Amino acid sequence: MTRTPAPIESGTESEAAADALLGSDTRRFRHDYLEVRGLRVTFGGFVAVRDVDLTVTQGDLRFLIGPNGAGKTTLIDAITGLVSGSGSARFGGTELLGRGTHRIARQGVGRTFQTASVFEELTVLQNLDIAAGARRGPLTMLRRRHDVPEAVEHALELVGLAHLRDTPAGVLAHGQKQWLEIGMLLVQDAHLLLLDEPVAGMTHAEREATGELLRRIGSQRVVVVVEHDMEFLRSFADSVTVMHQGRVLAEGTVAEVQNDPAVVEVYLGGPTEPAAPAQQPATERTPTAKEDA
Repeated sequence: MTRTPAPIESGTESEAAADALLGSDTRRFRHDYLEVRGLRVTFGGFVAVRDVDLTVTQGDLRFLIGPNGAGKTTLIDAITGLVSGSGSARFGGTELLGRGTHRIARQGVGRTFQTASVFEELTVLQNLDIAAGARRGPLTMLRRRHDVPEAVEHALELVGLAHLRDTPAGVLAHGQKQWLEIGMLLVQDAHLLLLDEPVAGMTHAEREATGELLRRIGSQRVVVVVEHDMEFLRSFADSVTVMHQGRVLAEGTVAEVQNDPAVVEVYLGGPTEPAAPAQQPATERTPTAKEDA
């Protein structure tokens, strides 16, 4: 049975862990934000992302939505160096386009995928420890250590997996693997988190716990969530960007986006059709032998 972490409350161990992990030295990132301008991604003659502008600041939990094929994941792939793009994508005063994925990660940029990328044969603690070691030198990594880094301990508490620290990641429930991957980004000191459908396949309780976790992280980090779950979006999004056919279709609060006629038409199933006029009942008659056949 999956144990769902309780919402983070003031004065709890989770709150203390969050403050220690997220509220540590943020001077480098305090005024940083994601700024995308004219981003374009093409595959052969197909334009997957078309001149996208996007600005996301710390404290603004941004949801990125749109129909399948709208370009959401491709946009994230371009920002993180998995595909090539033109235009500009800056974070921390640094241009990300044209850099390798590892160099982008070292600029404080982290992302998750629709399927959690964890080392399933290793324990939860080992996964976090390896992630934390991404910033250590090779000689340090080779040394035997008898203690657990404070950042790892804090991450275990924050993502609700402290009781599973010695459990192999492969036996975790789907939601727990997503929490572990988010914890791995945090111990890597990621300050821009790009999360691709983090609650897909989760139970209602897991979605609620994940939303509270993202809300807490988003207060100290820049967070962009690619999502299809509209109930989850309505509960936790601060703002929404809607994409369609590679472009930004609309942007604003949840209420503004839901009431945008263009969004209603292309994403929510089209405008409401007026009710058809009531038809007079047809005069009953006995079918002919040909019609009856």
